[in-house]
Amino acid sequence: MKLLLELLEPRFAVCRLDARATVPAELLQGSQEFLSITRTAEELSIVCPEALVPVGAKVQPGWRAFKVMGPLDFSLTGIIATLTAPLAEAKISVFAVATYDTDYILVQEQDLEGAKRALAPFLRG
Repeated sequence: MKLLLELLEPRFAVCRLDARATVPAELLQGSQEFLSITRTAEELSIVCPEALVPVGAKVQPGWRAFKVMGPLDFSLTGIIATLTAPLAEAKISVFAVATYDTDYILVQEQDLEGAKRALAPFLRG
């Protein structure tokens, strides 16, 4: 299978709220291209467009997201490793998110051009 990536347009923020925090209702409205909400015993972690950062969250802004064109079959292996290896060689840190259908690789905006070069064989268009 040939992996293809699409660069999503908005800038994203990685946010942390207390584990007992309520998911802000405004995040659940609308049709964001990408939104990730994960709750663990230690935190409520949200990746969202910067314009939707929850009030009171600890925030790491300035992320750009590459979407693996899916859906991906669950039997496939090494997808994240295949994409992160060239980024690691280029000394680019990543934040990865997996969903039922596909994977997302986020990089800091200051690393975007280097990430595009490293991921050029996989970029759509």
